[in-house]
Amino acid sequence: MVRGRYGEFKVLVDGDTIIDGGGAAFLGVLPSGRKILAAVRK
Repeated sequence: MVRGRYGEFKVLVDGDTIIDGGGAAFLGVLPSGRKILAAVRK
């Protein structure tokens, strides 16, 4: 886990971004836990 800037939400695996919350993360809209887990497992 790495601290990012306010409103930033990214999930990285081995240095590659697999989920990027984009502008919606700034508003607190984040991907679901199910979607994140599926992307990590993939």
